[in-house]
Amino acid sequence: MNTLSLKNRRFNWIDLLFSIVICGTALIAWQKYHNYLDYYEQGILLGTVAGLIWFGWFWPAMRIFFPVCAVLSLIAINVYDGDLSRGQSAFWLKYVLASQSAVMWMSVLFFLATIMYWVGLLRKSATSLSIACGLTWAAAGAAMISKLVRWYESYLIGADVGHIPVSNLYEVFILFCLMTALMYLYYESKFAAKSMGAFVLLVISAAVGFILWYSLDRQAHEIQPLIPALQSWWMKIHVPANFVGYGSFAIASMLGIAQLLSARGILTDKLPSYDTLGEVMYKAIAVGFLFFTIATVLGAMWAADAWGGYWSWDPKETWALIVWLNYAAWLHVRLIKGWRGDILAWWAVIGLFVTTFAFIGVNMFLSGLHSYGGL
Repeated sequence: MNTLSLKNRRFNWIDLLFSIVICGTALIAWQKYHNYLDYYEQGILLGTVAGLIWFGWFWPAMRIFFPVCAVLSLIAINVYDGDLSRGQSAFWLKYVLASQSAVMWMSVLFFLATIMYWVGLLRKSATSLSIACGLTWAAAGAAMISKLVRWYESYLIGADVGHIPVSNLYEVFILFCLMTALMYLYYESKFAAKSMGAFVLLVISAAVGFILWYSLDRQAHEIQPLIPALQSWWMKIHVPANFVGYGSFAIASMLGIAQLLSARGILTDKLPSYDTLGEVMYKAIAVGFLFFTIATVLGAMWAADAWGGYWSWDPKETWALIVWLNYAAWLHVRLIKGWRGDILAWWAVIGLFVTTFAFIGVNMFLSGLHSYGGL
């Protein structure tokens, strides 16, 4: 859907039905759980409803994706019937819908999607690319279901343990896969350029590889109580906003690699045009920068609430500022100076290494107020 058609699009009966479903679901949730929600969390619930309705209008595919994920998650919750041990005995939980089972399906589907995107790219096979797209949608659905079901599972362990599953590296890497896949699928549809997936899915598959290693080597899939520093409703909005930024920057870097290869005559006839790759890269960075800015502001407000100050030059905060300045400069030279071409592609690729260090490297090599997020 291009910009012109989006502006001219009218709210139709399908949009209305989707809105009613979202509002009805939120109303049920509020009636059932409002005694457990403070004013901030009730505000988040209202904001989520508005956001989902707008998202379903902006991107019609979400009118199918969200309800399907919600229904399957509710089926899993119903099968649990308040007993976490059923995850090891009930067939549909053990093999399909329990959070860890869904993550395994997500992993397999993303790996298969990566393979099929490369088959489609190298053979110029529209059928293979369409299969790859379908596999990516299925993998994103599995990731979403794993998130929703894991949230419920944490409360089955104990009311004091329950939390939104964005509290450790295992959980946020799944969030990264979900966010990156959905954003990519949007750009794939908007620009009708499925072959970009061969490069974008590589970074998602790398994240999946980390998830599998982290699960098997560190048993990170086990749900743990939140440490005091993370027992805040700020986490519910700060972390997801951050990972929209991280996912966007990852997409841009992989498209930068594709653009650099295309400029050197490698896969040029199989990839979208050089200019198309550059345009998608720009849009991804613009969206990522917006959400990363929001996340940084939210993080400062969280810090003020938790530690009494908005900014302390903690290593994590300092590197977040470096990432912000990096992409602010990238956007400046493109929009104001008119830069185009390979230099911006190289910049986007290098930017991924800067962002990765800010996300993981700081926790591994530097100590500070955010040291609780280490490997």
